[in-house]
Amino acid sequence: MRLAFLAAALIAAPLALAAPLQAAAQQVSPALAEVLAHPRRAADRARDAHRHPAETLTLFRIEPGMTVVDYVPDQGWYTRIIAPYLGPNGRYIGMGPDMSAVSDERQRNYWGGQGEKLRTNAANWNLGEAAPLSGFNTDAVPDELAGTVDRVLIFRELHNILRNDWLRTDMLAIRRLLKPGGMVGIEQHRADPDAPYATSDGSKGYLREKDVIALFDLYGFDLVASSEANANPRDPKDWPQGVWMLPPNLRGATDATRPRLTGIGESDRMTLLFRKGD
Repeated sequence: MRLAFLAAALIAAPLALAAPLQAAAQQVSPALAEVLAHPRRAADRARDAHRHPAETLTLFRIEPGMTVVDYVPDQGWYTRIIAPYLGPNGRYIGMGPDMSAVSDERQRNYWGGQGEKLRTNAANWNLGEAAPLSGFNTDAVPDELAGTVDRVLIFRELHNILRNDWLRTDMLAIRRLLKPGGMVGIEQHRADPDAPYATSDGSKGYLREKDVIALFDLYGFDLVASSEANANPRDPKDWPQGVWMLPPNLRGATDATRPRLTGIGESDRMTLLFRKGD
């Protein structure tokens, strides 16, 4: 199914698969730098060297006062940057997949209830003068959000969208939410360009960059910028248990293997920015 889907996109979108526009170095705004340096991030800051939030959010052209949707914020690492940066005139909204027909309680608890999770967790995050937080899952997208969103951000979740068959529902919801010309920022574990299906279907966490570009083209999004800020050439991408063997998860690590894994760091990642087309 996925191969046929991608083949159609690749045939239909030769221009989209041309070399992506590499973003020139952009100056980080003083307001973003201030948020990144705030003491509330003391425990989070160790991951900055791997996730490059200043460069990433600058590429995504996030600005105070925007309405930003973040797909499955999870433990809130980026929430604690973006919500304070948006400020009280912005809006930060968590989005999750449709869990209405899922019977597995563990899956429902993990992916569902995005709004309630943000409200509960925010009380412990000391966000200061931050954007109001809210959330939804795609079985109940608020009508009033249609056409009001400046950015949708998907941090290392696209493989889950693909392998769980949420792609069509989620992408159509994203198109509905975004303003004309609104943008989608993607940070995703990156497979090698010639990686076989078994290691690039999302089951190991990795996707090929050209496949991601093709999928977004298929849903009417144009690639406008890319960055190597989150690249990691030390990642061999051949992990038997997937990308989760690397930090911060270190799945299956032992005293003998942990030093090598931590030395590699987090995964090699693509960082892409797409604009909603007509």
